[in-house]
Amino acid sequence: MASEHDRAVLQAIFNPTTPFGDIPGLNQEEELIDYDSGFNTELLKQVKELEMRGVSAAEAGDLQTALQLFSQAIQILPQRASAYNNRAQALRLKGNTAGALEDLNQAISLSGSTGRAACQALVQRGLLCRLAGQDDEARADFEKAAALGSEFARQQAVLLNPYAALCNKMLSKVINKLRNPEVSDMQ
Repeated sequence: MASEHDRAVLQAIFNPTTPFGDIPGLNQEEELIDYDSGFNTELLKQVKELEMRGVSAAEAGDLQTALQLFSQAIQILPQRASAYNNRAQALRLKGNTAGALEDLNQAISLSGSTGRAACQALVQRGLLCRLAGQDDEARADFEKAAALGSEFARQQAVLLNPYAALCNKMLSKVINKLRNPEVSDMQ
């Protein structure tokens, strides 16, 4: 059986764009969940139904209806992060980046930076920061989301880390030389 270090070395060889020692899924033993047990079950059921209808409306292109449904869900359970995440996505699609960021910040705060809602909000906020050219803020959000288990966020964090990119490029060259010694001697 391979040790954790052995798996890290193999990960670096076969996936040189990930940071050394970063083994996707290694520390994630259970699926991210949101802690909804503290909410009234009838209200929670009502809110989840509103959110599902809102997602369907957004997917159908009816962003105004989606926003109304997500806002209704927030009015019913204002301490639940999920509807803020969904409304942020609809706001972003409508071009309201400031409103989307407000909702994402609220979702992160309400979630205590744990669970699926926090992970999704951090990824969304990271993307908005990246689009705005705020790479340091984007990288910080992606790193937090990666720590919560988001493989997409992990990849984005690596792409935004200039040191990791340089190390990975050098490691790729070494690995290519090891794989094809006769080709690398000619270059």
